[in-house]
Amino acid sequence: MIRINLLPHRELARAARRRQFNILLGIAVAAGVAIVIVGHTVIASRQAAQDARNAYLEQEIAKLDAQIGEIKKIREQTQALLARKQVVETLQSNRTEVVHLFDQMIRVLPDGLYLKSFKQVGDTITITGYTQSSARVSTLMRNLEASPWFDSARLVEIKAVNVNNLRANEFVLSVHQTRQTPESGQNPGGQS
Repeated sequence: MIRINLLPHRELARAARRRQFNILLGIAVAAGVAIVIVGHTVIASRQAAQDARNAYLEQEIAKLDAQIGEIKKIREQTQALLARKQVVETLQSNRTEVVHLFDQMIRVLPDGLYLKSFKQVGDTITITGYTQSSARVSTLMRNLEASPWFDSARLVEIKAVNVNNLRANEFVLSVHQTRQTPESGQNPGGQS
């Protein structure tokens, strides 16, 4: 006898394959969703860590900017102090200069010549005065040139004027002051 299988084995096999396909499809979708979630979580955690690093770096940069500002202020204060120190040192080194200048003026001033004003701007000294003859102005200029404290004496103007009803010559001359160094050992008055 021939056996005939009346059961729909093809449909059962097809249904079994469909179930297997659906299960595998569900597993694949679930695995894909899990991978996406895990990937998103990893990326979000790395982004949060990088944001935290960036915030830390911004805080440190702000601290360094504040320190740089303080350093600039300190440098400005240092420069101001150095400028003040330089002024004090200059004043200290030149404090006897005025005494020497007046001492030299007394030594080089010839008889019959009277000073009206003595003005110094920088290294240039302007001398205004009266004399009875222009020869005495020439003598003054020679004496100034011979002095170690003066050089480049130059007559600016000489004119006849009346002073106390007396006829005199008013003169204006300029001369440059030479700086004397303490090491040079010069005795500007020529006396010990």
